[in-house]
Amino acid sequence: MSAVTEVAPGYRASRTLPLRVEALRQWRRRRTLVMGGVLAALPFVLMIAFAVGGGPGGGRGGGDGRITLIDTATASGANFAATCLFVSAGFLLVVPVALFCGDTVASEASWSSLRYLLASPVPRARLLWSKLVVALGFSLAAMVLLPAVALAAGTAAYGWGPLKLPAGGSLAAADTVPRLALVVAFVFVSQLVTAGLAFWLSTRTDAPLGAVGGAVGLTIVGNVLDAVTALGSWREFLPAHWQFAWADALQPHLEWGGMVKGAAVSVSYALVLFALAFRGFARKDIVS
Repeated sequence: MSAVTEVAPGYRASRTLPLRVEALRQWRRRRTLVMGGVLAALPFVLMIAFAVGGGPGGGRGGGDGRITLIDTATASGANFAATCLFVSAGFLLVVPVALFCGDTVASEASWSSLRYLLASPVPRARLLWSKLVVALGFSLAAMVLLPAVALAAGTAAYGWGPLKLPAGGSLAAADTVPRLALVVAFVFVSQLVTAGLAFWLSTRTDAPLGAVGGAVGLTIVGNVLDAVTALGSWREFLPAHWQFAWADALQPHLEWGGMVKGAAVSVSYALVLFALAFRGFARKDIVS
């Protein structure tokens, strides 16, 4: 005899915990406002540093005498935005991704509100889906905020013009915004691994700092492993190996090879981690 599941009239699982409700809840969090303030302030901190230091790099170029992206930071607003992405992509932009994705489920457990959300009733898959989409949305917003503020502030301070390339030549001013948008898109895709790690850990622990710190720590481990040249071609399977492949977008002739490989590696790892999060949470005994 088959079991009969009674459902309240008008109940629709797809209507529980709407994205706009979850987004509003996360927007009101203090850590969201603080992180937004830090990212928006970074371009102005760099501008002050360049003004005090007499210019980016002091005019010395790289350690081997070559001109680097930082040395061209004050050439135009586009150069300044590209420099801000260069100095932040390796670590600073990892933090908001780990924070938004690692804090989202674990914080509910730490507040002992997770079980009440599920009892609303919000299906577990729906709850995770809503929180993941909102967390990724805020992560993308954080990555857009930094270069957007840098481009506006840099244009006001250094003028609007072509993107001067460290290797020589320049990109026309009309091409700079699309290229910078491509850079932001790749940086976001490359950070999906950190998002997957943080989200998976968030479903496994009741400590938000543990999920956030664990994701950041594992990302750092990946960077360290990529620096071990003895690993040879095995490093190509590490997401960290491709994190600066976006530099190919800032060339006279756009190169896709490195970015396609890096995106494929990052998306593959992220899909596995997201699947682990959903599978583990579906079977987890929620007591918090």
